[in-house]
Amino acid sequence: MIAVLDYGIGNLRSAQKALQHVGADARLVTTVEEAAGASAVVLPGVGAFGACMDALRRSGLDRAAHDAVDRGVPFLGVCVGMQLLYEGSEESPESTGLGILPGTIRLLPEGVKRPQMQWNCLDVVDEANPIFEGLTDPWVYFVHSYAAEPSDDVIATCDYGGPAVAAVRRENLWAMQFHPEKSGPVGLQLLRNFVQITRRSDG
Repeated sequence: MIAVLDYGIGNLRSAQKALQHVGADARLVTTVEEAAGASAVVLPGVGAFGACMDALRRSGLDRAAHDAVDRGVPFLGVCVGMQLLYEGSEESPESTGLGILPGTIRLLPEGVKRPQMQWNCLDVVDEANPIFEGLTDPWVYFVHSYAAEPSDDVIATCDYGGPAVAAVRRENLWAMQFHPEKSGPVGLQLLRNFVQITRRSDG
């Protein structure tokens, strides 16, 4: 079972349905207890960093995110769900992130339209990463004004006023700034790959 953390905000059901479409037993969960037995955990999110972080903490599901990472089960952060994994964001300086990944989410550079609301091609840094299996020059759909700082965890960038961080991985954690559930066949393949990673890990 893949637990989609339902903290009452964002694209939760569309993420669940996309995972179900590629054959996963994906369920919305609202408590730490429901997430505790999951084979994998997905943290979606859209909107402002501060509002999402506040909602996640109010729901208590911030603990579920930490527990899943501590257990080492496959974990996927999507869009603002990716940003919440970091220590904080320039968008909401008063809010503290989960701190699972080091660094701060930064505003996209001057000279580009914000938000980036378009299809863009991924520059895959780690082509051997199993999340990209079966994909060549993948185009995916972005809606964001902020992005993670460069780090050793980066596995893909996109060109938007220079390289912008598009995906990261640390051990069994993956996170994507773009929306796989809105990225057509490429996005479904990425989710299918995540499901396969989960099955191999579970087996």
